Amino acid sequence: MKPCVATIGTFDGVHRGHQYVLQQVVSQARQRGLESVVLTFPNHPMQVLQDGFQPQMLTLPQEKERHLLLTGIDRVEMMPFTPTLAQMNANDFMRDVLKEQLHVQVLMMGYDNHFGHGSQGFADYLRHGEKLGMEVVGCEELVSEQRISSTAIRQALLRGAVEDAHHLLGYHYELEGEVVRGFQNGRKFGYPTANLHVAPCKLIPENGAYLVATDQGYGMLNVGTRPTLHNGQQRSIEVHIFDYEGDLYGQTLTVKLLRHLRPEQEFDTLEALHRQLMADEAQCRQLISTSPSPQL
Repeated sequence: MKPCVATIGTFDGVHRGHQYVLQQVVSQARQRGLESVVLTFPNHPMQVLQDGFQPQMLTLPQEKERHLLLTGIDRVEMMPFTPTLAQMNANDFMRDVLKEQLHVQVLMMGYDNHFGHGSQGFADYLRHGEKLGMEVVGCEELVSEQRISSTAIRQALLRGAVEDAHHLLGYHYELEGEVVRGFQNGRKFGYPTANLHVAPCKLIPENGAYLVATDQGYGMLNVGTRPTLHNGQQRSIEVHIFDYEGDLYGQTLTVKLLRHLRPEQEFDTLEALHRQLMADEAQCRQLISTSPSPQL
């Protein structure tokens, strides 16, 4: 394994703040002729540190790796966060994992990043680094008009504010999953839908209708319990792809959320629901036709 400049963190969402740190890692690595590496975790550390913690992840492991590599990072190292790792102090972690396993020459730390059981912060990392012959560098913080954090993005999505989430992420929030068989009620209205099975730990935005872009073209997405159809309380994620004819069952579909159209609502009749679906489609097509960008 080649010597490298590395950083470590959860990086859930790989948002604009993360991207700014990672650009500095890439820049430092290129200046020194070294590899740039991110050490991150496929699971959320709080699942180990707090009993019963149920993560609401912005990015699943494969999504996170894809977005990390898009920043120009040479290599992503996924290390499961375990109870043993949680108990390791910073000096042992830097020696046994960063130096011996990953051959880190330069460790770059985000402004609010920390690791190691009992660590007191950046001064500790500097001291341990000096003993190990590892340079420790603090990254600059991205100056923004609003705080960029994974928590702020989750809060935006949970109120349906996908455009706010887009601004903080630097890309459109995505839902990815296998297309499975649902109730097939949409066919009755001329709006067949692909029912998306998404990993339980993935954050699902507020119930409602959304304009989306998929692997197969634009469409409209409904998240919710389908109250008009009285299908119970189980949430579904269903996407109708405009002008698409084909069988997607068993395939993996990626859906990018572009606009929140309206909250979920119950209609008195199926005819009223059908009229609303037609109005949603008309609004979506208007947005698509008037946008200068392929993805709004």
